[in-house]
Amino acid sequence: MTAVEGTDVDIPTGDGTADAYLTHPADGAPHPAVLLYMDGFGLRPSLRTMADRLAGAGYTVAVPNVLYREGRAPVVELPEFIDQASRPRIFERLGPMMRALTPDQVERDADAYLRWLAGRPEAAGGPVAVAGYCMGAALALRTAGAYPDRVAATAGFHGGNLATEAPDSPHLVAGRLTGEVYFAHADDDPGMPAEQQERLEAALTAAGVTHRCEVYPGAHHGYTQADTSAYDEKAAERHWDALLGLLKRTF
Repeated sequence: MTAVEGTDVDIPTGDGTADAYLTHPADGAPHPAVLLYMDGFGLRPSLRTMADRLAGAGYTVAVPNVLYREGRAPVVELPEFIDQASRPRIFERLGPMMRALTPDQVERDADAYLRWLAGRPEAAGGPVAVAGYCMGAALALRTAGAYPDRVAATAGFHGGNLATEAPDSPHLVAGRLTGEVYFAHADDDPGMPAEQQERLEAALTAAGVTHRCEVYPGAHHGYTQADTSAYDEKAAERHWDALLGLLKRTF
């Protein structure tokens, strides 16, 4: 792992300004860029730590607060450790904000994030990779579908509602994807049940997308997030191996 430099930044969008975290190797050179989409709890210290780990592997990483329309991060007050008892109270407030983020808004924001990254001296030229956690997995998929020429690879971890029967379900962008795709589902996740897993797999296969979808046995929804009770160290390390492997194949 190399030394990294991280800083809070602002990204102009068509609807305002998204606060974000930017981190990169501290060597003054441009590096392949990764757009990292947050989980539902948002931009906070543990997510910055994850971004720093990725930057330490040789990447320039941007983590936008995708709920910026609701305020700067954290958009709701969070405890240092998010246990099962605190989740209902947190999601009582976060849930409506997450549901208010429309596919059109996601695509407009993604364009702004990608354009901003492309203009950063810390980022190497060319397509970027996108990765997302929880709600961010769907955002990563939508971004790759909307801007296939600017996205070289897509990854999602413990995502939910990726392949519903809704007319705007994220999986319906499969036919527009051009880069490699990796999804790692939580085990027995009510937000991503077997029928949705199968629907996602079928869509990617039918579209001829190079992909791999896996279930991490015994890992609960949120298994990558160290500041929550869902954290599973074994599954989290498996996710790092998968993500870094995808990036190594991409760049």
